Amino acid sequence: MTADHEAAIRAATDALASAILAAIRTEAASNDAGPEQLLSIDRAAALAGVGRTSIYAAIGAGRLRSVKVGRRRLVPASAIAELARGIAASMTAASASPMMAILSRVLHE
Repeated sequence: MTADHEAAIRAATDALASAILAAIRTEAASNDAGPEQLLSIDRAAALAGVGRTSIYAAIGAGRLRSVKVGRRRLVPASAIAELARGIAASMTAASASPMMAILSRVLHE
């Protein structure tokens, strides 16, 4: 093997190693957000602008995801966001109702 071939192989190997390390760093950075935040029923209700009973009703009806941790019922923060996105998607241009009134109506259906 000539010196030119060795240099070309070494350069290709270094480029590949750099690309792999960059991909690993990018993936690690995206995983640094940590686990999803779980909200108490009180906190979920405050964020949604409704009462605790409405949150429990939405969970019971299957409109709001929740998890059980020990004896506590917790709501993933993304579940509140999903509910809000679903409501926003169902809003029409003619609707002038405030978002919280719609959220309350959906939770009570």
